[in-house]
Amino acid sequence: MSIPNHILDQLNSQADLISIIGRHTTLKRAGSEFKGCCPFHGEKSPSFYVNPQKNIYHCFGCSVGGNAISFLRDYENLSFIEAVNELSKQTGIEVPKEEQQNVSYQRAKAKPKAQAKSAIKPAQSTTWSDETAARPPLTNNQPVIDNQSSLNASADYTQSPVYSDHNRYENYPPLEAYDSVPDTIDGYDAHYQGDANYQDGNSYPPAWLPEDDNTTAIYDDSASDKDGNLYELLEQIQQFYQHNLTLHPHAKHYFLSRGITEDTFATFGLGYAPFGWQHLEHQFPQDIEGLKALGLVRQSESGRDYDLLRDRVIFPIRDNQGRTIGFGGRALDDDVKPKYINSSDSPVFHKQHVLYGYYESRQQRANNWLVVEGYMDVIALYQAGIYGAVASMGTAINESQISRLLTLNPTLTLSFDGDSAGQKAAWRTLEVALPVLGDDKELRFLTLPNNHDPDTFIKSQGSDAMREQIAAAMPLSQYIFAYLSERHDLTVVEGKAKLMSQVRALTTALPKGSSFRYLLNNDIYQKLGGKRNQNKEAKDALLDFDGDMTISQQLQLCFLFQPRALIEDPIESIWHQAGITNLQLPAHIRKKASADILRPLAWEDLQDNALLDIVNTIKRCLNYLPKDANAAAHFILSNVKPTSQETLSRDWGPFYKALTTRNILSLEGLVEELVSQLIERHMKKKIQDLIKNPDNIKLAIVRKQSQLLNDWLREQHAERSAQMATVKS
Repeated sequence: MSIPNHILDQLNSQADLISIIGRHTTLKRAGSEFKGCCPFHGEKSPSFYVNPQKNIYHCFGCSVGGNAISFLRDYENLSFIEAVNELSKQTGIEVPKEEQQNVSYQRAKAKPKAQAKSAIKPAQSTTWSDETAARPPLTNNQPVIDNQSSLNASADYTQSPVYSDHNRYENYPPLEAYDSVPDTIDGYDAHYQGDANYQDGNSYPPAWLPEDDNTTAIYDDSASDKDGNLYELLEQIQQFYQHNLTLHPHAKHYFLSRGITEDTFATFGLGYAPFGWQHLEHQFPQDIEGLKALGLVRQSESGRDYDLLRDRVIFPIRDNQGRTIGFGGRALDDDVKPKYINSSDSPVFHKQHVLYGYYESRQQRANNWLVVEGYMDVIALYQAGIYGAVASMGTAINESQISRLLTLNPTLTLSFDGDSAGQKAAWRTLEVALPVLGDDKELRFLTLPNNHDPDTFIKSQGSDAMREQIAAAMPLSQYIFAYLSERHDLTVVEGKAKLMSQVRALTTALPKGSSFRYLLNNDIYQKLGGKRNQNKEAKDALLDFDGDMTISQQLQLCFLFQPRALIEDPIESIWHQAGITNLQLPAHIRKKASADILRPLAWEDLQDNALLDIVNTIKRCLNYLPKDANAAAHFILSNVKPTSQETLSRDWGPFYKALTTRNILSLEGLVEELVSQLIERHMKKKIQDLIKNPDNIKLAIVRKQSQLLNDWLREQHAERSAQMATVKS
């Protein structure tokens, strides 16, 4: 099977080479590269380097080197086809099934046409000149079309500017003069100006459009029959668009008015697609098949061809090697919908695998990467010296792209508009990123103030202020809580539960074994006032003033602080939650069991007189207790036995102070934990007593009760450890 070279290039450039090699050796960042011990030969000092920018590896010890395909083939012993298929799965880039699918297309022979308005001028050079102003360089002795009739400029700008090279544009009037200049249009305008269909990039040309324009020239039979190449055609189209920008002041004015300099024009190859339904066909008459393969020329219902991009400023889209693979077009009038149009997917352009600005940022050796929404954001940041900004092709950025950027730098910042659409896009990106967000990776979120985007913020505040905003971007944990808290009523328990449910669902997408899963749930649950946070604070408070207290003494003080914890008896609650109340026993055991062994556990069974005294006193006084916690505690203390009163009165003051200092409001979770520990101790002691004084029926029942209790305790421990998060995978 023959696989096109451009597909192989895409697979190698998009592959996560760090992860692929990292399965076999430990790689650590070393500047802009990663290094480790070579997996191909044994060594103690690392001499194996991986360059994530170029996506290649090399060992200075054994001289082995290559790309993703060669590593899979040479180290993992995959065949070439197996390696290609593996990378196809990883990157999502589809390998064409048809062997002949490639970047070539059949160029058409020029057909003789009757000469009309335009004169034929032979091509003397592939260099742009004023005489060939609206055309790209031509090859294969292709005749040049005098197409000035289709580029009628306004009376003020009929003369072409003095032009010396691609990067300089001289003798233009000052910027403010452009505002008074009417838009330059071609001969078609008289027919379709104001037609609603014109505004839609997917609309069809009007029915009156002639099959052949009067400006079509006569071509002789000497035109080359050589197959065309889509990459070469795209480069010529890019030059055509770029030079058209110099001929249409209203288009150039759009970029200048947004602060874009002429140096930036050249860096990004910015251009302009002129008015006219068939300007590409006029300029590339032998390349119609290629234009259609690229999606730049489409066919109407009536069978007429028309150009996709018309009267739009042009943003060439480049691949990782810097080759033009498509175009984005932006309407000059904000009322025109859609505002942006991207060229269609083609054999060389796959939107879901391309990031606008990636190539330019790599050329500047960018280290910090920032995902933004639009072309102009990328360009404005680049021009301000902030390299590493990229944008997706009108679709949501995908997992492989995020993984690629996180390989280049473990911290990735997402900058989306603060409006509803922008925040939804940020949230979708968050969800996509979670599966590749290992513990060593970080996602940050930047929402600029006053509804700014990077482009407008830089113009308003400057590049230094923009750098400060990027440095202060919000961590993922804070963003999740901020985003969800705006969508749930956190003043009620139901709202908190819904928020926590969404967080648990999110964290399940994190990689297996992720510590961040636990920590994220823990952090957000604590923000919601989770009981584990209160438990920990209460435990710390106990240790602050007396670390030698028994579990019983701690529990007595907790009951003094929160006597209403006994409204629903904690022992009965635990007994029920553990499933011991409805204990399932074999019939022969239940028949022989005494009623005493089957009854629920009671406070008296714990054989702790001081604890029993405080519990019974509180239950008697519950309906008469003051609302103030300190006053209620003293009311209880005045009703307990003198021995209990003496011990508790001594400890109450420091305990109360420690809790109030930490702003602890509830001890419900700590009470449950302490009572559980007392019950567990009691059950273990009971089993030991029954082993010493054998009673097989009682022992079987108590062991069953203890088993259920231990199962429940393990579940509770897991829940407390995970902060009500999902169980660790």
